[in-house]
Amino acid sequence: MSQAIDAAWTARRLVSPRPWVGALVVPAGDPDHDGFVGATQGRDGPHAEVTALAAAGRQAKGATVFTTLEPCSHHGRTGPCADALIEAEVARVVVGVVDPDAQVAGQGIGRLRDAGIAVEVGMQHDLITAQLAPYLHHRRTGRPLVVLKLAATLDGRTAAPDGTSQWITGPEARADAHRLRADSDAVLVGAGTVRADDPALTVRLDDDELPPGFRQPRRVVLGQVPEGAAVSPAVEMDGPLEAVLDELGDQEVLQVLVEGGAGVAHAFHAAGLVDRYVLYLAPALFGGDDARGLFAGLGAGTIAELWRGTITAVTPLGPDLRIDLSPSAVDPSGA
Repeated sequence: MSQAIDAAWTARRLVSPRPWVGALVVPAGDPDHDGFVGATQGRDGPHAEVTALAAAGRQAKGATVFTTLEPCSHHGRTGPCADALIEAEVARVVVGVVDPDAQVAGQGIGRLRDAGIAVEVGMQHDLITAQLAPYLHHRRTGRPLVVLKLAATLDGRTAAPDGTSQWITGPEARADAHRLRADSDAVLVGAGTVRADDPALTVRLDDDELPPGFRQPRRVVLGQVPEGAAVSPAVEMDGPLEAVLDELGDQEVLQVLVEGGAGVAHAFHAAGLVDRYVLYLAPALFGGDDARGLFAGLGAGTIAELWRGTITAVTPLGPDLRIDLSPSAVDPSGA
């Protein structure tokens, strides 16, 4: 399954809004065989299981197939993977995660079992759930996974009193932020940020990190885009944030990266709409209370109202730190 997971990563930036899936076919009677690897091919090509079966050829008969996501059981852009596995006469299928899509949702597993194929579910479930988090979230809620990206000094400031902010973090952290963009279907900012900073909001990485077929995330601005702005062409949206997320979900945006500014960050945070926080901290201090903060708006009125989450990862990036934060609450008393 680890090989299947690695294969899925190769499809991550190429297939959305389809799920990035990996599969491995291990021939019967040869447990030491390296196996035949497959991954989802583009936005219209075969799924991972079909790709792996094609690589295995006749050796697929009686084989064990490892796949990160439940094989589909319906006709979409391609035929059902469950049918392909049955026709190949595989003996066993090991599934990482059940597909919550209403057109699948256990039906693929059921079809395989009805055909006499042994099916196991749950191998490396947590790793695969994290890998497919945007897809799984979208299928369960109809909305994109919301990632809020923030960058600040150690005293929690994002810009000087005169508005200057480039660059608080170093090149390693900035490159990592571009990887976040590359993994997102849309990047969202407020019109105030567009007027103040005139960002392009494009992914700028070396070619080896942007495989052929990569397409830039759509650029979304809350409010009106000024004429001639670098972000153009961009999608202008307004209204309640919940409605914005519903509309993006309807447009098959699986992950949206919210990049600012402080008012937009506060609005998403205060509404409880952030699914994942990514905070870049630089070893720098403004040293006063006149620099701009991470959020613009009212915060917790008392310590009892303090928002608490869970730090899921801390990653050094050159001189800076990346902190990944989940909104799942933690009781500070340890109870």
